[in-house]
Amino acid sequence: LADQYQTSVTPVREALQMLAQEDLITSIPHSGYFVTRVTFKELTDLLELREILEIAAVTRAAEQITEQQLNELEQVHAEQTDGQAGSYERAVIENRQLHYLIALASGNRELADTLGRVHDRLARFFVFVHSPSEVERRHSVLIKALRAHDQNLAVQTMLDEINETREITLKNVIEKQGNRWVLDENKPETKTQESNHV
Repeated sequence: LADQYQTSVTPVREALQMLAQEDLITSIPHSGYFVTRVTFKELTDLLELREILEIAAVTRAAEQITEQQLNELEQVHAEQTDGQAGSYERAVIENRQLHYLIALASGNRELADTLGRVHDRLARFFVFVHSPSEVERRHSVLIKALRAHDQNLAVQTMLDEINETREITLKNVIEKQGNRWVLDENKPETKTQESNHV
C-alpha cells in the first residue's frame, strides 16, 4: 500500500489502525490486515440499526433544521446530480454525506457520527439500482419536506428509501454470495463471508 500510494509505511499503518478501530478491517498477527467478516445476522442487524438511526434523525431534523443546513444539503444534492457519470465510490460517498448532514441537523452529533459509521460498514453491500434521475427525485422530495418542516413526508420518504435499499441489498448478497454466509453467528462450523486481504 505504501508503494501504491507513494508514501511511507507510518501513515499507512496509522490508517489501517483507524480502520481496525472502526471494525472495518481486522488485524491478524503475523498475517496482516483483512476486511472484517460479517455474518448474515450482523448484516441484518446493521440494516435495522440504520433504520432506527435514520428515522430518529430525520424526525428531529424536520423540526429544527436551519436555513444554513438546508443550503448545505442542497449543495450536496446538486453535486450528486451534476450530470456527470460518477463512480460507485463517489455515489456511496455523496449519499453518505447527505444522510450524515440530515443526522447532524437533528442536533445530536453522537447520532450523526454513529449513523456515519453504520453507513461505512454497509457501504460494500449497497447496490445502486436507480438511475440518477430517480435518485435526484427521491432526495429532492426529502429536502423539500425538510424545508417545509413536513415531518410526516420526510419520515415516509426516508423510510421508503431505507426499506427498498434493505430489500435490494439482502437480495443481492443472497443471490451472489449466499454460499459464503452464515445465518447465525453461533454456528462456527459454517463459513462466514469470505475475507479480502488488505
